[in-house]
Amino acid sequence: MSYETIIVEKKDHVARITFNRPQRLNAINSALGLEVKQALEEIATDDEIQVLVIAGNPRIREKEGQQEIKHCFSAGWDLSETAPVEPIVEMIAAYEKPVIAMVNGFALGGGCEIALACDFIFASENSEIGLPEINRGLLPGWGGTQRLPRRIGVPRAKWMILSGDTVSGSEAKKIGLIDEVVNKEGLDRAVSEFATKLAGKPPLGLKKIKEVINRGIEVDLQAGLKFEQEALGFLLQTEDFREGIAAFMEKRDPQWKGC
Repeated sequence: MSYETIIVEKKDHVARITFNRPQRLNAINSALGLEVKQALEEIATDDEIQVLVIAGNPRIREKEGQQEIKHCFSAGWDLSETAPVEPIVEMIAAYEKPVIAMVNGFALGGGCEIALACDFIFASENSEIGLPEINRGLLPGWGGTQRLPRRIGVPRAKWMILSGDTVSGSEAKKIGLIDEVVNKEGLDRAVSEFATKLAGKPPLGLKKIKEVINRGIEVDLQAGLKFEQEALGFLLQTEDFREGIAAFMEKRDPQWKGC
């Protein structure tokens, strides 16, 4: 399938969706939202893909005979458009496969909320991350008021959301907003290495672990433990479990089948 506002790549069991509206700093409009939704649905049914990476293309302009590069994940909702945007944030949050946000440059408003919906966030040191909706008389309406406090705690989340202040990638790492901070030259490699590592794990194990953690944090401990035992019972019946044991005993790499 061909797309106009995103680029979809697949390699070594890893898919990458790259926002490709750099002239608008990858702001999310209805066209991009629809195409991301379509790509997510396509990748979800591709058994060859185990991990998804979401990134953004930089804006490149000629200025005084030189290239001016402005890195951007996404500047959020495109305010020049009032049409409804596909609810891609919740699709990403509920995605069965692990999702990694690769943030280089701006991740503001809806861009930050997309990153928060991912399982992991890698960012470059020069990134600018935040939820500045208050400065437009709005609030973060794509999950920001709920996911940010769960990531960094209520006091810090209130500070960021109420002030509209942004933080650098380095500061975001210190407060727990992101998982890894890397210099911009090494960001792609760091994300690719981690994605490849995850893609080498048993697919059903990845799916069940993510499902149990996501469901468990929304209920009390006993209910969460029940989810865990049900998932364990399921995995014990799989061919991948038997292959994992056989590979361990035979001192070889496992060959996962996803069943």
